[in-house]
Amino acid sequence: MKRLTRDPLLWLIALFIALLLLMPWSGPLFAHWFPELERPVYQQERFFQLALAHLQLVAISSLGAALTGLGAGIAVTRRGGQEFRPLVETLAAAGQTFPPVAVLAVAVPVIGFGEQPAIIALMLYGILPVLQGTLAGIESVPSSVKEVAQGVGMSNWQRLTRVELPLAAPVIISGMRTSVIINIGTAAIASTVGAKSLGSPIIIGLSGFNTAYVIQGALLVALLALVVDRLFERLQRCLSGNVR
Repeated sequence: MKRLTRDPLLWLIALFIALLLLMPWSGPLFAHWFPELERPVYQQERFFQLALAHLQLVAISSLGAALTGLGAGIAVTRRGGQEFRPLVETLAAAGQTFPPVAVLAVAVPVIGFGEQPAIIALMLYGILPVLQGTLAGIESVPSSVKEVAQGVGMSNWQRLTRVELPLAAPVIISGMRTSVIINIGTAAIASTVGAKSLGSPIIIGLSGFNTAYVIQGALLVALLALVVDRLFERLQRCLSGNVR
């Protein structure tokens, strides 16, 4: 019991949930800090609903980025796909260097407002870390281990699924961890195209010169990123322990 109470992850989760529930009643506190504001607390939508919408955006886009990056990484490390590796890395790098706001500006006229253009922008932005983690993880598998697997009669698929991917898992998860954390912060811009997220109070606060709104949204986004980062840290520890 004492060990659980000292767990920083549990405290972060509890703090995040507490802020989601108590933020609507924090008016007196923000009114004291910002007496010039008529509405010191964001009330257009419930913070709990915004958090769920934010998590949905991040989950869908991160899943798409993970599947794309992992699949591309595996493909270009196979004998038949090695010649395409420079092209794949260049395309993935271009996807992240292209600003998400620019992707939204291009996607909105074609797809329309809402979640879809935001998901596309976030997915493109999150592929590169997953691809790099996959490449680094698979390449870190010792060649001697691969030779032993081949020597015992494993097929290419068996070597990949039973040897290479399990050994490369901690590094691959590290890339996914980076991708998801990036997407949690970047998902705030989804509110600029009509998608609900924790970025809604930030965007409205910036446009209306309401610093209190910006602080409320930014604080929740930061806490969410910390919670998810800690969860990935635990997952990496488990995988590293299993590999050892």
